[in-house]
Amino acid sequence: MKKKAIAIYGREFNSSVLPYVEQVFDFLEKNDVEVFIYSNFHAFLINQFGFSANFATYTCHEDLPKDVLFVLSLGGDGTMLSAVSIIKDSGIPIAGINFGRLGFLATINKIEIEEALTQILNKEYQLQPRSLLNVESSSGSLFEGNHFALNDMTVFRYDSSSMITIHVKINGEVLNSYWADGLIIATPTGSTAYSLSCGGPIIMPGSGNFVITPISPHNLNVRPIVISAEMELVLEIESRTEKYIFSCDSRSVTLPTTTSLKINKANFTINLIRLKADGYFKTLREKLLWGIDVRNY
Repeated sequence: MKKKAIAIYGREFNSSVLPYVEQVFDFLEKNDVEVFIYSNFHAFLINQFGFSANFATYTCHEDLPKDVLFVLSLGGDGTMLSAVSIIKDSGIPIAGINFGRLGFLATINKIEIEEALTQILNKEYQLQPRSLLNVESSSGSLFEGNHFALNDMTVFRYDSSSMITIHVKINGEVLNSYWADGLIIATPTGSTAYSLSCGGPIIMPGSGNFVITPISPHNLNVRPIVISAEMELVLEIESRTEKYIFSCDSRSVTLPTTTSLKINKANFTINLIRLKADGYFKTLREKLLWGIDVRNY
């Protein structure tokens, strides 16, 4: 009988996380699971912690066998966002063990590793497709072709000297010229991230919407706006420094203000693995502390 195969993705971590990482590998070995590990993460484990296991490695999803069951991300939400740039449009499902803080994407608690992995290996889960943003630049390709984002895309001012002006068109029609420190375009997945901290609304996955959220706008009557995911945005930026910062999830680049951006819905989705206990509203209640009132204690 052919072994089950999974891929593991991770980034550098501190020694306090090591026992949980070892627990993952011990469990997979006991259950006779074939492991493919991201090459940079594999090198880190060997160099920093002396891991002796001889795993097969990969650098992109094309290196993985077609029957790989899923990608397991070891880290926080940032690690999962980084893993998305490896999975791309392959359709490989992804699950995350949360070694970070909040854990909106990486929902598996580090004290429930064996229970969660047992459910996943037994296919006791649901796949939740998540929409992504795609960006095209007037100055050429960005991020070595990884020009998509699961959470958000953000335009920032380059330095702290002055705000920038972001001219936004939707489907060719002028929406607004934002005088602000920046502008966030977020997916429903990213609506609980940076956009939320800047006053944006929470949008349920699958709602077919994106949200545009200004960062510290000069005009207080400027508010976030929810738009259809089928709309196309064009951004043109003005700045005294003649450059700005553009971020795409965990990646960022400095661009000249002569560079305009066209943002729309990506033509593929990312499949998140969700266990039975991982209800969306349950996650909101736990992570945002809804219903918790100090007056009750």
